[in-house]
Amino acid sequence: MPAALPLRHVLLALLTVTIWGSNFVAIKLALHDLPPLLLCTLRFLFVALPLAFILPRPAIAWRQLFLYGLTMFALQFSFMFFGMKLGVSAGLASVMLQLQVFVTLALSAVFLRERITPLQVAGTLIAVAGFAVVAAHSGGEVSLAGLLCVLLAACSWAYGNFMSRSLGKVNPLALVVWGSLVVPLPMGLASLALEGPALIGQSLAHVGRPAVLALAFIVYVSTHVGYSLWSWLLARHAASAITPFALLVPVVGMLSSALFLGEALPAWKLEAAGLVLTGLAVNVFGARLLPALLPRRA
Repeated sequence: MPAALPLRHVLLALLTVTIWGSNFVAIKLALHDLPPLLLCTLRFLFVALPLAFILPRPAIAWRQLFLYGLTMFALQFSFMFFGMKLGVSAGLASVMLQLQVFVTLALSAVFLRERITPLQVAGTLIAVAGFAVVAAHSGGEVSLAGLLCVLLAACSWAYGNFMSRSLGKVNPLALVVWGSLVVPLPMGLASLALEGPALIGQSLAHVGRPAVLALAFIVYVSTHVGYSLWSWLLARHAASAITPFALLVPVVGMLSSALFLGEALPAWKLEAAGLVLTGLAVNVFGARLLPALLPRRA
């Protein structure tokens, strides 16, 4: 059975998912002035530069670095945005993206021989019920192609998690910075092809202070701090102990959107949040609490 996480590491994981959940607010503010693919290009360009000239390259093979940046950053975000463009709503996309948890656990079980306990399976199924509540209230028609793109984004994130685990204890910030170097060129070319130079020039010429501050949060807090903490935790614990925390990201996203953007928070959203929190509690604390709840034998 996987060892229990120290309380400090649990708090770091909760901080990471809180940052990522709040990132939806920053993305919405930034998208007022910047088109999606241009925003992604700028995000990873500023993540990589100038720190790539300061931090030494992680002590891993170039192939590993390329695969990490390609899956964790480039493919995940390009597939997610393409899926949303093809008709998947933002709420449904945020829910479906969390399928990365299942893919990560499967990869770790098959290739790293990590044991998946019945409690972890039960906790995940409870959280899935919360996702189903969100999906049932997501409006708009969903195209098969769009849904496939979001599922591919989830698989890309999962493989990035798997890569982080297999890389061992490398400098997490250096890994994020150098992995981000993979993104700007293909994402910038995609922006030029799909959004066009006219829209790019107009957006950059009229970008406002809220969008600039939001981009700064996305780059320096969500990416530098968030992914560095995530990589640091995955290097020290089994993926099956860390990845379930990502189930909280859509919950934090709902709450932060209601708090900072004034979005409605009806009863069904609270119900979904409760199910996801319960599933996370079973995953993380079930092994500790189960012996106390079971009747003692003489």
